[in-house]
Amino acid sequence: MISCHQHDYIEVACLYRLRLRVTLADGGSVEGVARDTGSRQGREWLQLETGDGLRELDLAGVRRLEAVEDNPHFNCIDLDGSY
Repeated sequence: MISCHQHDYIEVACLYRLRLRVTLADGGSVEGVARDTGSRQGREWLQLETGDGLRELDLAGVRRLEAVEDNPHFNCIDLDGSY
């Protein structure tokens, strides 16, 4: 589970519809616009709008969020706690 502080950045990304590059635990990555975040059945997730449609990512499998475009909120968030 991610910290409240990290989750705040995810909520900001969704609020401002930031384009993100998401690095996954398996080494893959997904790029899209942050649309929503939430929890269900004890799991936290991030919904991205990608070129292939909406995709829900389990935050337990996400290692890094990078803002693709400059913004005043954040550049990169490592979900291991570094910024």
